[in-house]
Order: sequence, then structure tokens, then C-alpha cells
Amino acid sequence: MEKKLLKGTTTVGLTYKDGIVMATEHRATMGTLIAHKKTQKLFRITEHLGLTTAGLVGDAQVLARYLRAEAELYALKRNTPITVRAASTLMANILNARKYYPYWVQLIIAGVDDEGGHVYSLDAAGGSIPDTYVTTGSGSPYVYGVLEDHFKENMTKKDTVDLAIRGITAAMKRDAASGNGIDVATISQKAGWNWISGEEIEKRISAMGLK
Repeated sequence: MEKKLLKGTTTVGLTYKDGIVMATEHRATMGTLIAHKKTQKLFRITEHLGLTTAGLVGDAQVLARYLRAEAELYALKRNTPITVRAASTLMANILNARKYYPYWVQLIIAGVDDEGGHVYSLDAAGGSIPDTYVTTGSGSPYVYGVLEDHFKENMTKKDTVDLAIRGITAAMKRDAASGNGIDVATISQKAGWNWISGEEIEKRISAMGLK
């Protein structure tokens, strides 16, 4: 039954001048039922790599564990962190190997390495596409509307976090499968992984007049 829960989602990954921002909302639905209000859809894989998930809960959780384990093994064997491109290729190969009995997910893998910040969108068949910003899930059309209007290359971290929050908030207002709060994390070369607190997110929402 757990694998049937997560049907609608909104997630986003964006690059900024010194790193990346990832954000998701919390709601998991089962048909018209709001099954869970505190679903984790944003996963810290390493200090410099993150994953967002849209799709079936069981598949998403298994793939997050796979990627975390493989990233740790990569670092142990090579004495260097896995690159974002390598992590994306690895996950794409896992998905492609199961495309006739697939993991029902749409993923964002994002992080920083020696070449800068990167965001990759992965589909259930193993396609892996790099971009400057990506959004997934049932609320993604609303987020894309916000990003197309407001995203710019080399934005500051503050402006990029605000834009991610603005996009997720827009989706929660129109997509019934998205809601119940927002998770946001940033990754930079200097600071590594950093969660934005719920209190800070609420302050930003109020400051932008999004309530």
C-alpha cells in the first residue's frame, strides 16, 4: 500500500551564481485522499549532492538509498566525491535497466562539483537532461510559469531561494496534490548542504506577500 501513496508532487531545482537550490512540498495523496502531510521528497545524498522525487513513495525511497550508497562507495574507491554528472548517469542507468518494469518516478539530481552547480532531470525510462532549472510533478506547470517569468542566470542565493519558494507556493495554490509546507535546501562549494528552516521560509513567504 505504501507504494501507492505519492501520486501528486511539486519539486524544483535551480542553479544560481555559486550553487544550487532545491525545494519540494510535503503532501502525499492517494486518489482524492490526502494520505500524508509530512512526506519527505527532498533527500540529502552527500554534502554536495541532493535528490528530489516525484512518483511512488516506495520507488522514491529505494532510489534515494541506492544513490546514497553508490555515492559513498564512489568516494571510498576514488578518494574524491562523485560528480553531479556521474551521479545522474548512474541513476539514469538504474532507471533504464528497469524501463520495461519501471520505477514510477521523476527525479531531480542537483549539486556542486569542481565544474560548478548542476541540475539534472531524470525520467522513469532513464533519460537524463541537464538544465539551469527544472521542476517536476503535478504542480510543475504552475512552477514553470513562475520560473519562465523570473529566472535569470547567475542570480544570488537569496533571490534563487525566494524564487523556489514562490514557485512551490504557486503550485500549492492551484494543484490539489501539492501542499502542507515546503522544504528548501541550498548547496554551494564553500558551505556545502544547508537546510532553510521552516521559520525562515515562512518569513520569506510573508515578505513576498504570498499568503
